[in-house]
Amino acid sequence: MSARFPPRYAASFVNRLNDSEGEAAETQSWLQFAVECEYLEAETARSLYSEYDDIIGQLINMQNHPEKWALTKR
Repeated sequence: MSARFPPRYAASFVNRLNDSEGEAAETQSWLQFAVECEYLEAETARSLYSEYDDIIGQLINMQNHPEKWALTKR
């Protein structure tokens, strides 16, 4: 961790990212459910699911490197 990024803030930030990752994964589950119940076309769900894969990847990257996303005092 950078000295410019207080550990307490980093832990809170990573926790929120983890929550966001879980919510995105839950949305993917609901997309699968919507297809199985024929509420949503499979191709539409595949496209959305892929977008969520990208989002989850970005969230994981942010979790692994929170110092890149810190706001610092000038």
